[in-house]
Amino acid sequence: MVTVEEANRPIFNIAFGAIFAALACVVTVLFIIPIPATTGYFNLGESIIYIAALILGPFVGSFTGGGTAIADLILGYYAFAPATLAIKALEGLIVGITNKKLKQRISSVTLSATISIIVGGVEMVLGYFIYEILVLGYPAALALAEIPFNIVQLIVGLVVAVPIMHAIFRVFPQLKS
Repeated sequence: MVTVEEANRPIFNIAFGAIFAALACVVTVLFIIPIPATTGYFNLGESIIYIAALILGPFVGSFTGGGTAIADLILGYYAFAPATLAIKALEGLIVGITNKKLKQRISSVTLSATISIIVGGVEMVLGYFIYEILVLGYPAALALAEIPFNIVQLIVGLVVAVPIMHAIFRVFPQLKS
């Protein structure tokens, strides 16, 4: 049984970061819906980033987010891989830090997780929008066309992640602190 003290150890965080990064990559590759208008894709890897950040904190969340860039490379979305690395790693970090701070102020684990995911998800939506315009040179209208897909990805990730987080907390209550 893993204790809270063990959960804070660097080796534990690195190991779980690698495991969750691999899981995020696999889930992303297995469950994609291409978005032809923007050459991007909708995926379920978002939920793994959220789960990792909510349960194991900002470092593991960030590491997990970075793992989704590998999925971009595997799937041939090479132009998006650098952005995915930065955007998703930052997203995992934001969700983890926000959740850590909110848990001290909000007694509802669900509310804390939901707010944290929304804050991190907004960074993801804006990050891809900015990247598509500034780096890929997409017209603003084209970059705007992907925003609804990214918002849906955020919402689906939230709807998947929060119940899984609760299930994990029931099995491993020591991770809740």
